[in-house]
Amino acid sequence: MPDEPNQSNSRRQDTLFKTFYFLFFAGLAALMPFLALYYEGLGLSGRQIGVLTAIPPLIALFAASLWGGLADATHQHRRLLGLAMAGAIVCVLALSQASSFLLLGVLIVGYAFFFAPINPLVDNSAMEMLGERKNQYGQLRLWGAIGWGVSAPLIGRLVETHGLRWSFLGYALIMALGLVVILRLPISETSIGSSFWHGFRVLMARRRWILFLIVVFVAGLGAGILNNYLFLYMNQLGASETLMGLALTVATLSELTVFALSGRMLQRWGTGRMLAASIVAMVIRMLAYSVVTTPWAVLVIQLLHGFTFAALWTAGVSYANSAAPRGMGATAQGVFSGVTMGLAAATGAFVGGWLYQGVGPVLMFRWAGIGIALALLVAALASRYLVDPQPTAASV
Repeated sequence: MPDEPNQSNSRRQDTLFKTFYFLFFAGLAALMPFLALYYEGLGLSGRQIGVLTAIPPLIALFAASLWGGLADATHQHRRLLGLAMAGAIVCVLALSQASSFLLLGVLIVGYAFFFAPINPLVDNSAMEMLGERKNQYGQLRLWGAIGWGVSAPLIGRLVETHGLRWSFLGYALIMALGLVVILRLPISETSIGSSFWHGFRVLMARRRWILFLIVVFVAGLGAGILNNYLFLYMNQLGASETLMGLALTVATLSELTVFALSGRMLQRWGTGRMLAASIVAMVIRMLAYSVVTTPWAVLVIQLLHGFTFAALWTAGVSYANSAAPRGMGATAQGVFSGVTMGLAAATGAFVGGWLYQGVGPVLMFRWAGIGIALALLVAALASRYLVDPQPTAASV
């Protein structure tokens, strides 16, 4: 049967991407939950810890786009991806030996710069590899959620038994395995067909692309508020650390479910409706947090996490892939990631902090939910009147 070799190759490539996503997010789970504890153990003040935790999303704002653009312009996607992975590992190992606030800041900047482009570059290659199977992206990406869920408790046990430095060692070892997988990944290095800056101007001239970036910014802003202030709110409600951990488990399970179903959702709804459903879920989630009176109710609301993150990310990656001019896929994914995980996350942390201190967590969630709902309504109305300029032959 002539199709069997192609099917076998597709399964092998799918397995490579699943393995990479598993290792990448397992490494992330080994490091991110413990960084603030490490800073605190070094005697840093709350403000200093706040500065260090704010650096990565701010760096991601431009770094992801910069690396993606460089990869598309030079057609050196694999080499740059390997360099980014290696640089992130070196910075994390150096971070585990640092103690002064100034040196920690320099190393965090370096880590954020190298880390920012990894996921967008791999997402771009995954979409190109899938070809006509693009709606199966979620089947690959859900292994990242599995990696996170498996790694977090295992590394937590090591940290509890042997100390926080095992967080850094665990990250380095897992990411080193990911670097080995990169050598086998089918990395996309599509030719642009024209100058990079021409392709970039074509991309940024598309009005619906700009509207898309505004929509994912609003969604990412809401995620930034949730990620930074939900546990503080749960603590005010009297939640235990065990219940907070259980809230993360529920969120991870919902994320796995939505990633697994995302292909069917994309086929049935398309990217636009899937993005809208994600933001509607974000509004419901925000408003629901503002009315709960018991911490156990948070577990029920956490079931919406799959829609507010997994649906958003799957639809966003899909739209960025389809909107990008030929050979500009890594750039588009970098811009999407930079806006969502960079600008929006940093803005959400800042706005959330201002509201949390000014009006308290209940009104913070309520006002954020109402604001996101209004932004979605404006975006829906605007989409009816936006018409992109007709592309030339060199633009597609």
